[in-house]
Amino acid sequence: MTDTGAGTGKAAAAPESADTEDTEPPRTVCWQGRGITFAPLDLHDAELIHAWRSDPVIAREVGTWPRSPSAVRGRIERDLDDGDRDDFLVLLPDGTPLGHIALTEQNIVDGSAAIMLMLAPAHRGQGYGTAAVDALVDLAFGEMPMYRVEAETHTTNTAAQGVLAKAGFVREGVRRSACLHHGRRHDLGVHALLRAEWEALDRPRSWDLPGTG
Repeated sequence: MTDTGAGTGKAAAAPESADTEDTEPPRTVCWQGRGITFAPLDLHDAELIHAWRSDPVIAREVGTWPRSPSAVRGRIERDLDDGDRDDFLVLLPDGTPLGHIALTEQNIVDGSAAIMLMLAPAHRGQGYGTAAVDALVDLAFGEMPMYRVEAETHTTNTAAQGVLAKAGFVREGVRRSACLHHGRRHDLGVHALLRAEWEALDRPRSWDLPGTG
């Protein structure tokens, strides 16, 4: 799932420079959570995503490797053309980008999807990861016919596992030696949240929250 900057991944960052913030286009907010909002990811976000992917914590926890800005832009372009996923920037109410979240592998027939999350270093450990995951599962279960949302993360990634647990995900098992990183095989924990479990969560849903942006 994620990389909570943390990192979780089924499938986190260097902050933007002042020049980038001064020139970035305005965002169109399309969804909200506790203290955060979502805006659709676009190609102009490639430089920001490249900086986040280059963070050593992400590389260690999630298993990414350095890629050129043009390669990251090409990947974003392919993802945006993929009808089975939706990608968003996670924003503070003032519009500051703090992460990237996506609902991937959407299968409307089976009602299943997966989560990916990446947070910037300056915004980790402040509850934004859980707020973003809560908001995304509200979208998956409240606006889409999903029955199961899944996430995978390294079994050593305690930060990402904590985010998933707080969001109500249940660890179902381990995919042994499923990931190659830094010349070693790593286990991946499989976590999932079912619709009935989401319905039983005692928290406000995204549409019940006061406007945050």
